[in-house]
Amino acid sequence: MIRVLVVDDHPVVRAAVIDLLESTDGVSVVGQAVDGLEAIERADQVKPDVVLMDVTMPNMSGIEATRRLTAERSGASVLMFSAEARPCVVRAAREAGAIGFVTKGCRAREVLRAIYAASEGRSVWPAGA
Repeated sequence: MIRVLVVDDHPVVRAAVIDLLESTDGVSVVGQAVDGLEAIERADQVKPDVVLMDVTMPNMSGIEATRRLTAERSGASVLMFSAEARPCVVRAAREAGAIGFVTKGCRAREVLRAIYAASEGRSVWPAGA
């Protein structure tokens, strides 16, 4: 069972992603957070395999939260999830220690594929990134 923490400041996005993941065999949502600070706290509590992390959030960005989670060696693979994949944002995600990056405009199966890959330690990056 892949344990996923979903982090996004938009309630409707969080709810849709959680519904998708909870309806998928082999995946369990073990928590959710609305910003980077809460993500760090929740990751420590629920010990996810994968953190699906929005990039732009209040209080602490997903990039900074990823940097902290990977520095703490939490054991979780961080998969960035954003509306757009500008090269500078993708580069920042890589440098922060993310294992991959998917856009919110992709198909549901692509999100699931990325989560499975991240849980196995395989990276997933946009083409050309």
